[in-house]
Amino acid sequence: DSIEPDKGTEKNSKETETVKLSCSCSTSSDYTYLYWFRQYPNGEPQYLLNKNVRSASDAHTSDPRFQSIASRTSTELTITDVRLVTVSDSALYYCALRVEVQ
Repeated sequence: DSIEPDKGTEKNSKETETVKLSCSCSTSSDYTYLYWFRQYPNGEPQYLLNKNVRSASDAHTSDPRFQSIASRTSTELTITDVRLVTVSDSALYYCALRVEVQ
């Protein structure tokens, strides 16, 4: 099983826009969870959400502005109403994969 960010995914945005980030993955298990985190400079990664690849609506998110779609081959993070001041969305974003052993 593997996951990696899609090439050329550095994004520039304006306040209140919607941004989409994506990763490609490979898994044969229905018990795979795809995670998204963000990290500010000199900070630790912060959990954003996770999504089970077999469920259309089973996303556990820290903020309703963050939504995801996921499959066995890809995951996409959508950030709506982008914020650039106060609690900024300007950060490094990570995707991760976890397979549950059944």
